[in-house]
Amino acid sequence: MPVPRRFDRRLPERDTTRINDRIRVPEVRLIDETGQQVGVMKTDEALRYAQQRDLDLVEVAPEARPPVCRVLDYSKYKYEQAQKQKAARKHQQQINVREIKFRPKIAEHDYATKKGHVERFLRHKDKVKVTIMFRGREVTHPERGVMILDRLAEDLEDLAIVEQRPIQDGRNMTMMLGPSKAVLAGTVDQDEGAEDEAAAAAAAEQSAGDAAAAAEVPALGSAAVEPEPAPEADPAPEPDPAPEPDAPQAGDAA
Repeated sequence: MPVPRRFDRRLPERDTTRINDRIRVPEVRLIDETGQQVGVMKTDEALRYAQQRDLDLVEVAPEARPPVCRVLDYSKYKYEQAQKQKAARKHQQQINVREIKFRPKIAEHDYATKKGHVERFLRHKDKVKVTIMFRGREVTHPERGVMILDRLAEDLEDLAIVEQRPIQDGRNMTMMLGPSKAVLAGTVDQDEGAEDEAAAAAAAEQSAGDAAAAAEVPALGSAAVEPEPAPEADPAPEPDPAPEPDAPQAGDAA
């Protein structure tokens, strides 16, 4: 079954500015198109004065006696006023209040996750209401909640300022954090980028110095230490001379 359309039954906003024939007072104080004051005159005369210049007679100060009217192009005037209001709304900074809830016995992983949510809210220039929820007998140990809130404020000191210190409200303890001046000015990421670049440059310089030092060590060692000559081989021992045979004796021959 199709959902019936809902019509807005409110009456459209009506422009209450009185112009031309809607001006019912007998006389007005007239200001011409250049901003100069013409003076007090009959309303019919002021209207003819505006029509002769193809402009509108607009009541700008109805509370005055007599009312002040100005000669101008009302359509152009309304457009310029709408543009000014649009620019004013664009420069207005709307800050929302977000809420994050912690427990006194929160685990380390859960704390890191919720701290990331708080950081994201602050980077979007929102205020964050941090609430510690106590249950049962946990309410008798408020120092645990204060410890968690102080730790969170310290971890996010670059992004947040503490607008309201931790206060106990029944079974809840609350603290209000607001975006810091650096976040509102949009310079937080620039500062972090500059720090990263400085750290990278320092690391590159250190590695270049280590490489240069490593290249100099072999050169200095080769110039200062001469290679030792190889030890000479011992001459081979000469073989012992073979023993000569004994000469035969005369008696043996006979």
